[in-house]
Amino acid sequence: MAAPIAVHLEFGGGAELLFNGVKEHHVTLPSQSEPWDMKQLLVWIQRNLLKERPELFVQGDSVRPGILVLINDADWELMGELEYQLQDQDNVVFISTLHGG
Repeated sequence: MAAPIAVHLEFGGGAELLFNGVKEHHVTLPSQSEPWDMKQLLVWIQRNLLKERPELFVQGDSVRPGILVLINDADWELMGELEYQLQDQDNVVFISTLHGG
């Protein structure tokens, strides 16, 4: 059984508007039988934090194109994207690069 883990989530570049304008969230993910990964985190975020217009944040099992994801200040593409196993005290940042005109 994987123990609960604390994760710091940040939303910026307009993505915070989907979360009632709150940019930072300190969350504790509950214990579960397998380690938490980014794919599971995205589902948890949708169910627990996302307040409106999920289509602007997620697409299928991943984030929508145009949202930059950083894990501990590194591009998540270097970390394994959806398969990255979260560690206690990880910092995950979601930055929207899409802007209206």
